[in-house]
Amino acid sequence: MKINEAFLHSMQDAMKLLRARGPKEATAALQRALGAHAQPTPQSNTDVPAVKYPGTFTTHTFANAAGHRNYKLYVPKQHSGQSLPLVVMLHGCTQDADDFAAGTQMNALAERDGCIVVYPVQPQGANASKCWNWFKPADQRRDSGEPALIAGITREVMSKHAVDSSRVFVAGLSAGGAMAAIMIQAYPDLYAAACVHSGLAVGSAHDLQSALAAMRGGKSSGARRAAAPKRPLIVFHGDADATVHPSNAADLLRGFGAEAVVFDETSHVEAGKRTSTVERLKSVDGVDAELWLIHGAPHAWAGGSGNGSYTDATGPDASTIMMRFFLDHPFKI
Repeated sequence: MKINEAFLHSMQDAMKLLRARGPKEATAALQRALGAHAQPTPQSNTDVPAVKYPGTFTTHTFANAAGHRNYKLYVPKQHSGQSLPLVVMLHGCTQDADDFAAGTQMNALAERDGCIVVYPVQPQGANASKCWNWFKPADQRRDSGEPALIAGITREVMSKHAVDSSRVFVAGLSAGGAMAAIMIQAYPDLYAAACVHSGLAVGSAHDLQSALAAMRGGKSSGARRAAAPKRPLIVFHGDADATVHPSNAADLLRGFGAEAVVFDETSHVEAGKRTSTVERLKSVDGVDAELWLIHGAPHAWAGGSGNGSYTDATGPDASTIMMRFFLDHPFKI
């Protein structure tokens, strides 16, 4: 699989800066590279139209010892006070809550399936390209950095709304997908299941050099071995992804171990959509996982709407498939 050459050149420039001028300049270069090349196909839509749904879509701010973040919250109209599932959606580089909501159409699914959706926002002040900092060690641990903020937002929503604590889920795209993988590993007591779309495994990067290696599909000497999964995981990845090599999808499932049972492998074919190879497996401890390898798909949310950026309308409907997986896997001790 050929990785986007312009992206590689940008990352190589970052490595030169690391050696010549130090980590501050190199980090800025890496952030520019991630922002400029994280989603090479299709084009970014910077003017996201406002899509109206009958529920409420409001902006809030959360703060704790790790800092503060804004978030947007969608509460569907069609519910009568019963406890609802909660889905935490982590956007990719250069995106924001409105963009990600429009592209994934998760607010429409919230009305259809009866769930609350929260979109934490990564500001430019925390990362020049608004990427979640999945490659920084301080942002890969429980009760530290960005994981502490995302978990705090999750708990705040749970405290203020009727949320079913057995059905709290986390999902993300690209850098957001990598952060979703961190969240489900760091907080298995909070999230019942996770979705990683075009992302990377926990511990696959710890600095600029290892970030480059992981995104190319290579391994650095400092990469951590995948931990055994405690919660169900669904993974989507395009096999034509020129930004995050599709081998990272397999790395996400490596923690299930060589003894995991692959009990179903099928080809998902839908008229007018890309074909996917779908592998369903179960760890020796009985934890479920699904891998959707989407043939010919770029680095974009599968089946998403053109109202948001970085979506691939010809992919299978990742949002609907993800919600089916989530609702089939409530929290179990």
